[in-house]
Amino acid sequence: MPKIALLPGDGIGPEVTYAAVDVLKAADDIYGLKLEFEAFPFGGNAIDAHGEPFPDVTKKGCLGADAILLGAIGGPKWDNVPRNIRAETGLLALRKAHELFANLRPAKVLPGLEHLSPLKPEIAKGVDVLVIRELTGGIYFGQPRGMSEAEGWNTERYSTHEVVRIARVAFEAARKRRNKVCSVDKANVLEVGEFWRKTVNEVHQDYADVGLEHQYVDAMAMHLVTKPGRFDVVVTGNIFGDILSDLASVLPGSLGLLPSASLGEKTPLFEPVHGSAPDIAGKGIANPTAAILSAAMLLTHALNRPDVAKVLEDAVTHALSTNPTGDLGGKANTAEFTRQVISALQKVST
Repeated sequence: MPKIALLPGDGIGPEVTYAAVDVLKAADDIYGLKLEFEAFPFGGNAIDAHGEPFPDVTKKGCLGADAILLGAIGGPKWDNVPRNIRAETGLLALRKAHELFANLRPAKVLPGLEHLSPLKPEIAKGVDVLVIRELTGGIYFGQPRGMSEAEGWNTERYSTHEVVRIARVAFEAARKRRNKVCSVDKANVLEVGEFWRKTVNEVHQDYADVGLEHQYVDAMAMHLVTKPGRFDVVVTGNIFGDILSDLASVLPGSLGLLPSASLGEKTPLFEPVHGSAPDIAGKGIANPTAAILSAAMLLTHALNRPDVAKVLEDAVTHALSTNPTGDLGGKANTAEFTRQVISALQKVST
């Protein structure tokens, strides 16, 4: 029986996580997935209970699971704790512990919902971009790093192995989509960017059927808001991927719509792109769409059930078109929207 480790986290994290769990349980009832769920402390709540964001009990629980479903972590309450035990440090440690080197962030404007995008409807129409971010290398992990009274320093570093494996993930993903990859770097200024581009070109020789273009990161930021519809798969390094995926995430109209998957050598991780939103925590108004769609990605990438994932995605689209949450101009609260998704899921499956 597939075991799902739940890391509900902080703020609205538990609200959206358990909304996604309710939807997964409804899918389980229909498709006989035989899912098992167990929750573990992670992030700010783990700091409060265990003195660190990623305690041993959570490490063991995640390693023993088939997939990890994370809500959101952090908040002002923990902003002043030492850097080595901040909630975000726990997230970096989780990614590193499971060698989750590939972060997949789809940004799709759903048909009929173009008006929700901050872009003109004619520009937003048909946008379906998959940003693939290298997650365990680059400047966030490079050495040396440090800070003195006079300066701070970090190192941007990539090896052939790191670039090759993320490039292969991108080309393989493009083969299942529209056969186009855009690799983003800063090769005109940075040696690491020149190395990245050279290595991606070498990997491309094994994927001659997939189109490849290169963009500098500053130009790509402009293209994502002026011509987003022309991009399919975008692959880039850790820091550029962090920024560009957040930029792409607003194209559909709300951070509450964007799921993600982090894949690698051990237990895969699935989480909404949005943060913990402590200002609305406990009010029951958080949009659970991103968490539910993250659960759909879990079905595809961890449990090899893309058929169930597609039904779930269709149910979410129906609910969004019927009565979305307040951030999208609707009236549904978290629980009501979740019930709408489950109802649509049950109807679609019959």
